Amino acid sequence: MDDQQRRGQREEHNPAEGSDRETGDRGATGAEGRGGRAGRRAVLLGGGAAALGGLAYVSKDGLGRLWWRMPSHIKPREEGEVDDARADWDGASPSNWRQASRPDDYGIDRIVVHVVQGSYAVALKVFRDPAHGAAAHYVVRKDGHLAQAVRELDVAYHAGNRDYNQRSIGIEHEGWVDRPESFTESMYRSSARLAAGICRRYDIPADRRHIIGHIEVPGADHTDPGPHWDWDRYLHMIEQELRRGR
Repeated sequence: MDDQQRRGQREEHNPAEGSDRETGDRGATGAEGRGGRAGRRAVLLGGGAAALGGLAYVSKDGLGRLWWRMPSHIKPREEGEVDDARADWDGASPSNWRQASRPDDYGIDRIVVHVVQGSYAVALKVFRDPAHGAAAHYVVRKDGHLAQAVRELDVAYHAGNRDYNQRSIGIEHEGWVDRPESFTESMYRSSARLAAGICRRYDIPADRRHIIGHIEVPGADHTDPGPHWDWDRYLHMIEQELRRGR
């Protein structure tokens, strides 16, 4: 069994603020967002039948997702490559995420907003710690500087919910939920630009159903981004960025 297979068997954890384990069976597929879900049915794959608990055939889209979920089918990637050109690469420990081929294996239809409860440097430090058990895809500093710790095609352990980990991208923000001064204009603007790019790449609507706080993840025991996060301001900035890109 290689390291990637071992990681696939681990229980996933909550995001940067803690390391509580997820609930649910690791083997369950869960929802895959806008692309639909495969279901536990028999599928015709490569000319042979792969039984998954039934006799019906899944859709063509479902077959494609199952093909990409096979361990041998992983999208190529290069060390240090980033998905947002503004970001510095500061890779998380492989223990804090798992390799995937999103959006081909799991559709992406959510952005989850986090607050570190600490500094930018602390967030990146714990993401590099294999014992921490959590990481988000991005960290935004107060001055708007951006780091990427996990590629968007991979599943970061940030939401404390396997389904939401698979279908979302996590953005951490330097600061504390009870300190409104943590959330600067530069931070909001940089994060909004990042979120707008993610929305474009995966056709995610820029609304509160699809851009959510960690507190809104089902089963979450965290309160971030907290009462001082200005959702109206943030979504307005994202809409502005999206209009600029048209």
